[in-house]
Amino acid sequence: MQWLARISIKRPVFAAVLILTLCVSGLYAYFGLSIDQFPNVDSPTITVTTNLPGASAEEMDTTVTEEIEKKVNTISAIDSISSTSSEGISIVTISFLMTKTADVAFSEVQAKINLALPNLPENVKQPTVQKMGADAASVVSFALSAPGVDIRTLSEYADKTLRPQLESVSGVGEVSIVGGRLRQINVTLDPQ
Repeated sequence: MQWLARISIKRPVFAAVLILTLCVSGLYAYFGLSIDQFPNVDSPTITVTTNLPGASAEEMDTTVTEEIEKKVNTISAIDSISSTSSEGISIVTISFLMTKTADVAFSEVQAKINLALPNLPENVKQPTVQKMGADAASVVSFALSAPGVDIRTLSEYADKTLRPQLESVSGVGEVSIVGGRLRQINVTLDPQ
């Protein structure tokens, strides 16, 4: 290192050019770095979505969500389990430790869901098991309301008009509607 000090003292212009070269190349490399807020990491997170038309949030929680959580809870290397139960839909999200690959976690969760099916209500639809990456998380969630408009009309607008418009936007993967009230026709027969 003494030779570098000796050259810098004898030739100060050379030392300045050397330092300036290092600074310029460092700045060039710094601005050339790419930063991704959602890096492409194969995150071992699995989501189980179950639909039961006409069920209340409490019924979804007790009959569907708890059963799925009981079965899935026996899998090894689980980091956390979170769930959301609302009218007609149950979403259970299972996060695994990084020691388990997403494919192994997916197959184990699928097997446990198949074991839980006999304990679920009769008219429940087949649960959907999905691998979820960091870039698959929902980016926008919003609530829809309109003064003076009933819930059924607002739900129909969201399903028939707003959903197709949002799905046609470039980069949108999925639009899901949670809640609302579907159209229902009651037929009352006169026994006479």
